[in-house]
Amino acid sequence: MLDRSLRQTKTRLLAPVAARLEPVPPLALTGVGLGLGLAAAALAATGSWVPAVVAWLANRLLDGLDGEVARRTDSESDLGGYLDLTADAVAYAALPVGVAAGVDTTAAWTATAILLATFYVNVVSVTMLSAVLEKRRAGAEATGDDRTVTLPAGLIEGTETIIFFTLLLAVPGAAVWLMSAMAVLVAVTAVGRVVGAWSLLLDEPVALAPPIGHEDEQVPER
Repeated sequence: MLDRSLRQTKTRLLAPVAARLEPVPPLALTGVGLGLGLAAAALAATGSWVPAVVAWLANRLLDGLDGEVARRTDSESDLGGYLDLTADAVAYAALPVGVAAGVDTTAAWTATAILLATFYVNVVSVTMLSAVLEKRRAGAEATGDDRTVTLPAGLIEGTETIIFFTLLLAVPGAAVWLMSAMAVLVAVTAVGRVVGAWSLLLDEPVALAPPIGHEDEQVPER
């Protein structure tokens, strides 16, 4: 919900750091960020909450920096965008599991299972819609989006996830309530995207001309 409104602010704040990191390959930043995300989950599982918060926030910092460095050095690539989104998904899945292991109550494990289930549905709702928009040539290239693919806005996006997960690690005693609240908001986000996709995709797109060289062969009349 907040990602688009904060994008310019994020770019401005990260610019000085991104300038210093220009010699570093963006994929290396993505890899280190993934390692920090997994470290945050592992630290949470052992009850090391403060180091877990630090590792998680460092993960989010590098997640923002890899794209900024790529844009500054003209080294953006579809592979980089794909791996960035995949690394995010891994970190988002691992962290609640780490928190559940650290709290280790039946309620915490149940809330984690429900939260991850809503994540699963939400990911399908957004990625499939993005894929269809690209198919209809209404995706990132058509809208001028500087991301690899257009990700339709939702109630819970990256900024809200950072806030919720930081609170999870900082206040583990409230983990069940926080994960339950987040699960509800993620579910509402997924439903909203499905409703939006229903109205957006209900009409069939205008048929596109076949690629050159693949026109249907005309069978001569006998």
